Order: sequence, then structure tokens, then C-alpha cells
Amino acid sequence: MSAAALLRPRRRTLALLIAALLLLVWVSRAVTPRAVPAALQQLTPVEGLALLALNLLIFAGFTGRWWIFLRAQGHAIAYTRLLVYRLTAFGISYFTPGPHFGGEPYQVLAAVRGHQTPPAAAIAAVTLDKVLEMLVNFAFLAAGVFLLLTQRPVLGHDLGAGLAAQLAVYVLLLLALPAGLLAALGRGRHPISGTLRRLDRLAGRLWKRQQGRAGTIPALWLVTLRRSEAQAGLLCRRHPRALWAALAVSFLSWLGVIGEFWLLTAVLGLRLTPLEAATALVAARLAILLPLPAGLGALEAGLALAARGLGLDPGVGIALSLLIRSRDTLFGLLGLWLGGLRFWQLAAPIAPEFGPPAGIDRQNPAPPA
Repeated sequence: MSAAALLRPRRRTLALLIAALLLLVWVSRAVTPRAVPAALQQLTPVEGLALLALNLLIFAGFTGRWWIFLRAQGHAIAYTRLLVYRLTAFGISYFTPGPHFGGEPYQVLAAVRGHQTPPAAAIAAVTLDKVLEMLVNFAFLAAGVFLLLTQRPVLGHDLGAGLAAQLAVYVLLLLALPAGLLAALGRGRHPISGTLRRLDRLAGRLWKRQQGRAGTIPALWLVTLRRSEAQAGLLCRRHPRALWAALAVSFLSWLGVIGEFWLLTAVLGLRLTPLEAATALVAARLAILLPLPAGLGALEAGLALAARGLGLDPGVGIALSLLIRSRDTLFGLLGLWLGGLRFWQLAAPIAPEFGPPAGIDRQNPAPPA
């Protein structure tokens, strides 16, 4: 690998950090200095502990999807163990660029090394967990955006027809991605491994590699990923109740997120209507979609703009972002600490599987037709 190739990821990381710092500078110049501490003083220690307990409960709810998919395949792992693994995965995702992805390999590793789950079954459970998470997240985000677009005066300014249309299309495309993946897996297709295989072949042709070295992705990885997609599709077809149960858990957890966010604004002394609270929540969710570590700068800017659009001091938005960031940082660090305790136990390499897809459960091990 050339020196330029080694430096390329570092340049991207540096560019993202510079962008985050510029956002923070811009936000700090738009905020009244006394507005932030004045808003934070509204929160009492008892309210802070209650919010943390509520967030842990919501986090446990999100872990339910993973537990359901593993159990449907015949791998019953203690819920508390999965909660600890999910906290570690959250910590990894939160402190790496793009706070929505990054910890999934650890979830697979923990299930395989810690509980002897077959790699294909572990990957299938994590894949379906992430696809459903994206589907429900983007569904709520789309609903919030369309609600705001139909009630634009509450934002304090007119977005304009062109920008509104672009935002609507952007959200619909985000929603179509997990929906398409779930539909393809349910029909027995292999969208992820198939796409990676095509990209790998294309890269081999572009780089004019020698015959027999046409790609860069190891064949063992592609085979294991293909088996996991077959396992996920088989689970969707044979256990639709598990899929619906996981979807119900996701919606209930998201209702908890909405309630927790409204409560967070209330303890800061804000008296927002449901639509105004939705404005701030949508701004926060859109902001953390940017590929910045922990959404640094983007979360603060998004909530500051939302507060200003609601006729509030932008400092109120900064205070809200500080509470959200403190909570997420605390959970992220806790997850990394818990994961570090078992790191060496899980760090041994995993041998990929071959053969036909495994059965959905131990009582019904027949492969799909």
C-alpha cells in the first residue's frame, strides 16, 4: 500500500474535525453567553438521574430487536449480556465518524466468541437489527419532516418550495434504502454481498490486477456474508412474528425517545407545543446523520438553528445539545469500559463458515429450498 493511500483516511478525519470545529465556532458566535448556563440551571440533580434512568430503559428497549432475532434462530443469550454488548457497540459507533455505524462488528464478535453463535446467524441478527433500526428511524424522521413542511410558519421562516422539495426527496431516499434491503432479504436475495462482489470485480478491472487476483475482498468474507443474508431471509419467511415483534419494539422505543426529548425540554423550563418539540427533535436527528464523530458541531448547530426558528435564544438549543451530548458521552464511555473488560477474550480471529445456510433454529435445521 502506498504512502498516499495510508494518508488518505487521516486526511478525511482531519477534514471532518476541521468542519466540526468550524461549526462549533459559528454556533458560539450566535449564542448569548448567559443563555446557556441560565437554561442548564433549570435542571435539578433528581431530574438528571430520572432522565438517565429513562434513557437506560429506552436503550434496553432497542436491545430487544437483537434479542428477538437471535432467539428466533435458536440462540438464547441473556438479555443483560446483550444490553452490555449493545452499550459497547454504541460507544464504538458514537466516537467514530458517523454516529450510527461502527459497533456492529463488535456485536457479531461478542455473540460468536462469547456464546458460540454461528457467524452466519450472528451476522443475520445484527443485519436485521440494523435494517429495522434504520427503517423505523427514517420513518419517524420522514413523518416529522413532512409534518414540519406542512406547518412551515412554526419554523419562523419560509423554507421555500425548492428547498422543501429537496428535503422531502432526501428523506424519502433515506427511507427507501432500509425498506429495499428488508424487501430484498425477505425475497431471498443477497443485496449486500452481491453489491460488494460487483464492486470488488469492478475495482479489480480498474486496477488491472493479475488473473486470479481480481478483487480485494477475501472470498471467505463474501461467502460468510452471503450465508448470513440467506439466514436473514429464511428468518423473515419462517418467523414473521419475530419480525413484527421486533418492529413493535422499535416503535415503542421510539415513542420513548419522543417522550424523553419532550421531558428534556420541559425540565429546561421550555413550554413547547408538540409541533415545536418535533421541530427540535427532527433538527437533532438530521444533524447527527452527518459523518462527524459523535455529531460534533452538527448537533449544536442543528438545535441552535431550531431554537432560533422557534423564536428562542439559540443558547437554549446549545443547552439542550449539551445535555444530550453529556448523556450520550456517559453511555458511550460506560460501553467502552465494559467492552474493554472482555476485549482480549473476544479478540481471537474468527474462521468463516461454508456450506448451505444454517437452519433457523435447532429444532428445524432444514436449509431453505
